[in-house]
Amino acid sequence: MMENEFKEGEVVRSKFNPTLNLVISKHIPPIYYCRTQNKPSGKEVAYFENELLLYNVKNIGVVTSGNRLS
Repeated sequence: MMENEFKEGEVVRSKFNPTLNLVISKHIPPIYYCRTQNKPSGKEVAYFENELLLYNVKNIGVVTSGNRLS
């Protein structure tokens, strides 16, 4: 069994709009459902795994939602 590349709650970016932070809300193979990070109650958008990039927030201090990293 293959492991999912992305986990629920992870911040990712779409290859089509790499400036927009998305949060994985659920994964029903082969589709990842995401919401924009700054509007978590907004509409879910569906992506295939190969359309997403992991967003590495390491060492940036503050994510776009305004929450401080621990």
